[in-house]
Amino acid sequence: MTRPELFEMFQRMATEIAEKDFSDVTEDSNIQELGLDSLSTLELVGAMERELEVQIPDEQLVGIQTVAQLLELVEKRMSA
Repeated sequence: MTRPELFEMFQRMATEIAEKDFSDVTEDSNIQELGLDSLSTLELVGAMERELEVQIPDEQLVGIQTVAQLLELVEKRMSA
């Protein structure tokens, strides 16, 4: 899966989970400033894990602030 496809997946899943439009989000966007609290973020990561068939340990999510950082982590787990 390409980075743009991962980003589109993030936007789609975030929209479903938070029930708001994320079409104006960029990779530099701060996840918390988007209105995703920690529970919503975990729900989003869980949905990505299921769709991509990867495991992302919760401790690796500590310190993730931007969409780009989350996508980089997902890419690393996909290639592991």
